[in-house]
Amino acid sequence: MDFLIDSFAQAQAWLYESCFQPLLFALGFGGLLESAYEATGWLLVGVLQLLVMLLAFAPLQWWRPAQVISDRAAIRTDVLYTLIHRLGLFRVAMFFTLEPLLDQGVGTLRVWGMPTFQIDDLWPQVTATPWVSFVLYLVIFDFCNYWFHRAQHHFGWWWKLHALHHSQQQMTMWTDNRNHLLDDVLRDVLFVAVGVLIGIAPGQFVALVALMQLSENLQHANVRLSFGKLGERLWVSPRFHRLHHSIGIGHESAPPSGSGTAVLGGHNFGVLLPWWDMLFGTADFSLRYLPTGVRDQVEQGVNYGQGFWDQQWRGLLRLAGRHA
Repeated sequence: MDFLIDSFAQAQAWLYESCFQPLLFALGFGGLLESAYEATGWLLVGVLQLLVMLLAFAPLQWWRPAQVISDRAAIRTDVLYTLIHRLGLFRVAMFFTLEPLLDQGVGTLRVWGMPTFQIDDLWPQVTATPWVSFVLYLVIFDFCNYWFHRAQHHFGWWWKLHALHHSQQQMTMWTDNRNHLLDDVLRDVLFVAVGVLIGIAPGQFVALVALMQLSENLQHANVRLSFGKLGERLWVSPRFHRLHHSIGIGHESAPPSGSGTAVLGGHNFGVLLPWWDMLFGTADFSLRYLPTGVRDQVEQGVNYGQGFWDQQWRGLLRLAGRHA
């Protein structure tokens, strides 16, 4: 752990001092040096993630594809979404818009006496070990993510945004970041709020987000891959998550008694761990690789957009109760 942390810190410092620090001074933005150093870390994490995707996940997709890809343009759009998020463009936009408001809000709560709940302090003899502490935070965040994800499928207004993510009928390792930007903002704000409340260290937060994102890239990969009867119940697999994207399974639940219409809901909401689906009755472990997408695409011909800006605009129209 120490070796990995030290190596990453050295690479971050080198990239910052050789590229971003001189550029900021040249442009007259010396007041942003601290934030730029943090952004450098996220950029480096994103580059490492892209390397893992290209060197490890792409060969898996070539080896055992779950479906034949016919619409390369749709995949290229998903690649754009991934680059925007992993190379820091989304975080830069957040920094100049919402982060100042979040920082001000947290500062106000501190002045009012809101304590930071340090999870490490509950069991200091055990959580003093970095790996144990990291696993504890992972379980807590994943539990929260499970309920965030269920909320995206439960509330009609939120589903109108989140449906864009499910509209990809040719899932690949790039599909994870195919989201409406408002959906991303809502989820990130909630995710950061949890981190502030439980007092996770910045380094652990970055590592946790990196692990979560890479796992989600693998889950969305176009690959016939199951982790086996035991493994499927320990970590979310591509097969398990593909069912979450399947038409009629992932975003629909059985209709109420006396009604023939399915309602918002679904199965397999777990982000990293399938435990919560097992615990709360939303798990589906059937060994199937079904077509993905949203039912109204197939039955009503609803168009979710053909490119980045078209998809974002149509998401806003859905939220406003209109269709393009």
